[in-house]
Amino acid sequence: MEAPVNVNSVSRISAGTIIKGDIISPCDIRIDGEFEGKILCEGRVVIGETAIIKGNIVCTNLDLWGKTIGDLFVKDSLSLKAGSVIDGNLNIRKLYVELGSIFNGNCKMISEEEFERLTSSDTSDAE
Repeated sequence: MEAPVNVNSVSRISAGTIIKGDIISPCDIRIDGEFEGKILCEGRVVIGETAIIKGNIVCTNLDLWGKTIGDLFVKDSLSLKAGSVIDGNLNIRKLYVELGSIFNGNCKMISEEEFERLTSSDTSDAE
């Protein structure tokens, strides 16, 4: 028997919402609106079809349907869905790409240790 999913552990920014600043979260995040700033998330980040993100993202997993402008640091896996657009550099462990996604930048495959080294300044800035 599977454990029940706690829907309250996901933070959501709805379509039509515009936020500027930094997000620091131990929980999963879903963004369907516009966000400008840095995202530091210990869980999964989901960027919906209508989302536009301007800024760097540091997270464990990332599912991307919308548009991002900035560098991505993903500890485990990045999934680029059909229709997604990235203008920035990728620092990731695993990459899944669907036909119809667009990526403009450089991609570097990193280890978990390199992720920790690359992002240690980001997490210490947040404290």
